[in-house]
Amino acid sequence: MLIAAVFVPSPPLLVPELIGLAASETDDLRHAALDGARRIGDVDEWIVVGTGAEAADVPSHAVGTFRGFGADVRVSLGPAAVTTPGTPDADMPLAALVAGWLRERAAPGARAEVHVLARDTDPADCAQLGKTLRTHLDADTTRRGLLIVADGAATLTAKAPGALDERSAAVEESLRAALAAGDPHGLAAFDAGLCEEIALAGRAAWQVLAGAFTQPPSEATIEYSAAPYGVGYHVGIWRP
Repeated sequence: MLIAAVFVPSPPLLVPELIGLAASETDDLRHAALDGARRIGDVDEWIVVGTGAEAADVPSHAVGTFRGFGADVRVSLGPAAVTTPGTPDADMPLAALVAGWLRERAAPGARAEVHVLARDTDPADCAQLGKTLRTHLDADTTRRGLLIVADGAATLTAKAPGALDERSAAVEESLRAALAAGDPHGLAAFDAGLCEEIALAGRAAWQVLAGAFTQPPSEATIEYSAAPYGVGYHVGIWRP
């Protein structure tokens, strides 16, 4: 059964070893993400949804490394008893790496199964995946958590990775408002074309969250919402 859905962003800067002395600049974001992951509760399984350049499924026995982001920080998606020995996957999708890093610190006894959607996935397909995942999450008495690994717009300031797009502030505020209000219809309404133009890379994952909540959550809370580097980052929780 679904215990809670938690959403966190996907920047590698969550991992202190990747940014060295600058780690203190992102302490608030890091602590919020870790606290959010812990709030999923004592679960046996995480179902993780993120986005990437192409679709991929990453099983709970996988092991990866952040080496491609600057440091050989290794992470696993499951307890030691179920992980696969050998060389860590340097090409593991970022959403899976972030999920593994959080899992090891917040729920080391849980296993995580990761679904990465292509960023241009059709909204209808996102909604259907959300419904399918919710059926699995509620299929039996196994305690499960849903983790959405998704960013907001990357065009919120002139120094943002995608530079400044004047349209992004309004869309980002709509995203924050929908997450804070527990409004799945608001998330489902995002225009895929506009989100692509303003580099709102997490759009598909946000719409999977909407599909998993055909009824609004009983509780919706945002723990962190800011754009420290011109990218929208949100941490919070929805409970069934």
